[in-house]
Amino acid sequence: MIAPASIASALSFVLYHGYEGTEGLTGFPNIGTYLIFGVILVPVYVMVIAWFVGEPRDSKTGLMGVTYLVGITAQMWIGMFFLTMIIGIVFYGGLPEPFGSVGPP
Repeated sequence: MIAPASIASALSFVLYHGYEGTEGLTGFPNIGTYLIFGVILVPVYVMVIAWFVGEPRDSKTGLMGVTYLVGITAQMWIGMFFLTMIIGIVFYGGLPEPFGSVGPP
């Protein structure tokens, strides 16, 4: 008979591919955050700046556009936050970092 500890160790290797906890690598900010906000969103930054400094200038429409962008972004981030918490509880048995413990249980 195989010991439960060895089964847990084998499953841990299959699930985590030999990697341990990710303390210090997850959360906000990290490399992906800088990549997204510093490189990928540059066209969006240029577009928003052009709304206010380009010709013809319409501040009211520019503010409406910024409001829409902020609203859509907040809706996505808040929704994904709650979805992440639910997935962590249902599939992993607890809250993800930084609300729960670090690394695999």
